[in-house]
Amino acid sequence: MMGTYRADDDYDYLFKVVLIGDSGVGKSNLLSRFSRNEFSLESKSTIGVEFATRCIRVDDKVIKGQIWDTAGQERYRAITSAYYRGAVGALVVYDITRHITFENVERWLKELQGHTDSNIVIMLVGNKADLRHLRAVSTDDAGSFAERENVFFMETSALESLNVENAFTEVLTRIYRVVSRKALDIGEDPVMPPKGQTINVGSKDDVSEVKSVGCCSS
Repeated sequence: MMGTYRADDDYDYLFKVVLIGDSGVGKSNLLSRFSRNEFSLESKSTIGVEFATRCIRVDDKVIKGQIWDTAGQERYRAITSAYYRGAVGALVVYDITRHITFENVERWLKELQGHTDSNIVIMLVGNKADLRHLRAVSTDDAGSFAERENVFFMETSALESLNVENAFTEVLTRIYRVVSRKALDIGEDPVMPPKGQTINVGSKDDVSEVKSVGCCSS
């Protein structure tokens, strides 16, 4: 039995999420695994790919994630403020086999916090968890660091499709909860917001887009 067709612009919320972290940690493969369920063994720097989208369902709402990849800029530490503008979620990625990429997470977090709102939902992601025999960063160390920084944490493998879905879905779900709570705080109904209304999670940037859509089945 086929489900009802949903148009690409048929969603309730649009959230921008950025991928950051050192070059070569697997950001692009995490994105392609989540958005298209694809993985490439050929390791090449991203050039010109800015973002991919995918919808998920949370409660009775359709959340469209617009996931941005750094397009190789991180190699030159030249990520622009435009990349971060409007982001309400971030995955800060390191490679569990390269300790230096974990050490640099602190710098990435500082940069993120300097360019985004304090309510941004952050997930620390230890990627390449399939390379267990080459592990250089323990799960405990990363978990303790995430706890100290008050961010979420998950280990993933884009190759094995381990936790990739969970990481992105968790971030998008948490953003939705923040937005819903904010809407309740200011006395609005988060279930059916006015058409075209922007809910601001606290900064002057437009951080989320809300659309009113008709009923559908998945």
